[in-house]
Amino acid sequence: MAPNSDSNTVFLTEKEAERIRSTVKTRLERCSELTGRPRKPRDSTDAIKEATGASLMADMGGAPDPDMTETQGPGGTIPALAVGEPYPPCIVSLQDLQPMGLADLQLNTHHRGRLLTVKRVSPVVTLVARSWAMVQDKMGKETERLEVCLHKSRHGEDVLESASGFVIKEPFFTLTDHGEATIRVDHPSDLIVYDSQTADGSSLASDTEVVAAEQLARMCKDKGNAALKQKDLPQAHAQYTEGLKVAKRTVVSDKTPDLARDLFRNRAYVNLLLEQLDEAKADAKASITGKEDPRSQELDSKAFFRAGCAAYALGDHQEAKGFFEEQRKRTPSDKDAIAYLRKIELRISEQETGRYDLGKIRAGLSRVRPRADAADFINKTKVSDSPGRGRGLFAATNILAGEIVICEKAFCVVWGHEREALTAMTYDVRDDRIRVSPVGLSKSIVQKLLSNPSQIERVLGLYGDYTGNGDSVSRTEDGPVVDTFRVHDIVSRNAFGPGNQHGKEDARHASTGLWIRAACINHSCVPNAKKEFIGDLMVFRATRAITAGEELFHSYDLSSDYDARQTALTTTWGFECRCALCSTEEADDVAVRNKRRELASEADAFVETEHWANAKRLTIMRAQRLKRAIDGTYDAERFESVPRLAAQAIEGWLAKASPRR
Repeated sequence: MAPNSDSNTVFLTEKEAERIRSTVKTRLERCSELTGRPRKPRDSTDAIKEATGASLMADMGGAPDPDMTETQGPGGTIPALAVGEPYPPCIVSLQDLQPMGLADLQLNTHHRGRLLTVKRVSPVVTLVARSWAMVQDKMGKETERLEVCLHKSRHGEDVLESASGFVIKEPFFTLTDHGEATIRVDHPSDLIVYDSQTADGSSLASDTEVVAAEQLARMCKDKGNAALKQKDLPQAHAQYTEGLKVAKRTVVSDKTPDLARDLFRNRAYVNLLLEQLDEAKADAKASITGKEDPRSQELDSKAFFRAGCAAYALGDHQEAKGFFEEQRKRTPSDKDAIAYLRKIELRISEQETGRYDLGKIRAGLSRVRPRADAADFINKTKVSDSPGRGRGLFAATNILAGEIVICEKAFCVVWGHEREALTAMTYDVRDDRIRVSPVGLSKSIVQKLLSNPSQIERVLGLYGDYTGNGDSVSRTEDGPVVDTFRVHDIVSRNAFGPGNQHGKEDARHASTGLWIRAACINHSCVPNAKKEFIGDLMVFRATRAITAGEELFHSYDLSSDYDARQTALTTTWGFECRCALCSTEEADDVAVRNKRRELASEADAFVETEHWANAKRLTIMRAQRLKRAIDGTYDAERFESVPRLAAQAIEGWLAKASPRR
């Protein structure tokens, strides 16, 4: 993912680049040497003191991450992460894994088929791209370091700080960049959080002996309501979930099914707030009574409303319409349902016709509300094989110049002013390249997929360099499974920057997003479609008439310089462009390309400083001389049928300029 502007460019010296490479390679060599060696025991007291001191320093902002290389950028220090050592997440349920202890760990080893149960015994050291703490086994005899890399938060709370007990599925024991042994977790689904006081079920069993199951479920409901009132959404969700386990396990009376429906209904509301839309919809449907009495009709109205909200947020507008219509049957005068149904009619119209009130959509956007309320329009396109390019997007019908080709909401976008925004330098050991990577977007996509597993297949179906182990498992009995390495590679190859729409950005906090349908459009320096952004809405228009069956192209990199364009395409997207323009420019003498580059820079500076409105005659003559000089670097015969990109900026200025009267 390339930066959005020159102000966001990260300039990395060769010395800094070599430092990043050396750090990663040294660690890999050391890990390779130690593979399979037994873990060395730690001194528990010293380990906990070390973590406590590091936590204090981190909280005070007094020290960078000692186990992570950093470099300088316009927005401050930028973390440098190693990628290219991918491994798949565990796809086995806890019940099918064999327990192991800390003493059984072996260095640089993925302990497949095993699980490790630990409790946290130190404060958490929370850093930019990782969190770590010291943990002990059940008996408290062994102490080890546990770190969660990059994907270290859930619903805004650090995972290691959220609980004291954890189960690690198929633990990976390795070394940090500074050579310290650690249990490393890269996939959130490999770390199961539990309350260590009830992990063995003894507390629940004891309570059940004293309190009837129905009363225990009601207790969980009350605790969930209290947590919701305090806006502790994860705790409210946990309490409602525990109540449902009890209520569904033992039907004590005729009232228990109603209690379960209450818990489902309440959890549906919490799930909406947590943006866990799949579960919100399922919970709302599970809470429907189907009864005809006024109280039941009122409760079912709430359930249908919550199901409708979840379906709307997922983009399932027809399904949402059905839910809200069911709500209106029970509460005909409900204003919220009426408002949603009006919006849904607009969304369905957009979806079917491609007609949008883009001016109104743009006017409704702001820094506080940067995401558009609109539907996707993709009816004019189809995904098919593109020779030599994998998949591509093709016109399903004739499209006139200027018409909308597709209009798509971002699956996920992170704006530069939002706390999720984070850019990192990533060193990929697979091709020895250092890239600017929107890791904040990767983190947000992983969180969204964990919350909505119905979307996993859509995202992981996009192109990425790493395809995992070939398994398509997206859920176990313990919850959703998301391969974070696949998400990283997909984002690296498919994400785009929607521009600085809501204030100044810097290299560390740049806006980036992922558009799933648009990701299928291949690159050409001579495109037939051009994109624009209205908030997180990506709008493609045809730049010329396109016939049915023709492949759609847009330009991934708009640089007018051949060498800069090829470097960007190779580094960021992993291919060399062989379009008609690039083939023609490649044949130019290097000196000619250098001269063209200098003139294009001069023209860009001119356009930036000289406004076209009421320009003086001498200014226009200067622009005309610049254009002639740039045209002079192009061979008229060879460039007859391809655009002259270096001249486009000054041509646009001249087309609008008029002499002062």
